Amino acid sequence: MKIIDINSIPRGCNVTKKKVDVDREKIALSMKRRQRRLYIIGLFVIVLSSCLSGWYSYQEKKDIQAQNDCFQAVYYFEAEDFSKALEGDGVNKGLLEVVKDYPYTKTANLANFYIGTSYMHQKEYDKALAFLTKTHFKDFILQARTWCVMGDVYSEQKNYKQAAAYYMKAAHYKENSVYTPGYLVKAAVAFEAASQYKDAYHCYQEIVEKYANAHYGSDLAIKESSRLSALL
Repeated sequence: MKIIDINSIPRGCNVTKKKVDVDREKIALSMKRRQRRLYIIGLFVIVLSSCLSGWYSYQEKKDIQAQNDCFQAVYYFEAEDFSKALEGDGVNKGLLEVVKDYPYTKTANLANFYIGTSYMHQKEYDKALAFLTKTHFKDFILQARTWCVMGDVYSEQKNYKQAAAYYMKAAHYKENSVYTPGYLVKAAVAFEAASQYKDAYHCYQEIVEKYANAHYGSDLAIKESSRLSALL
């Protein structure tokens, strides 16, 4: 009978130990990879933050320069000398040059509003809309005013439906008793010009119901809503 050497038989515990060692190596490798990934992400965040901080600092300096260059052009705009406001006077920059020289600044954003309004007064309506659509204000007065001017542009083009839509947009943006009634009156006039008498009537009724103490509340709105009710 053949004698079997017990020591030659594989031990289960040795196999288990090898498996554990392999698992540990895998876990350690996975942790290293995760740490490396976190390090890269952290480095990226630091670099990005530094770049953004530098960008904002740079933009603030450019914005101050833009305000200085824009000062005389705004003066011409307020004096309704729209040609000089847009093109400059030969010494001082016009709004168009300011927007070109200082893009992405807050001043350029405001200048786009002035440019669009200037073109509207010069009856260059396509140019007016091109610049007005570039403006985006956090200030509710300026944003509503921008939509109102766009309504004026469409009204001048006799596109009364589109004009009314922008007047309504201005009226219902952060409603208030100072500006909303005026925008509603503009919307009502545009609706009536488009033969949308019911919508015009509702604009006046909204003033009567919500803004009775406003400038348009007790006189014009009541009178006009009464007149339009006969047309419904």
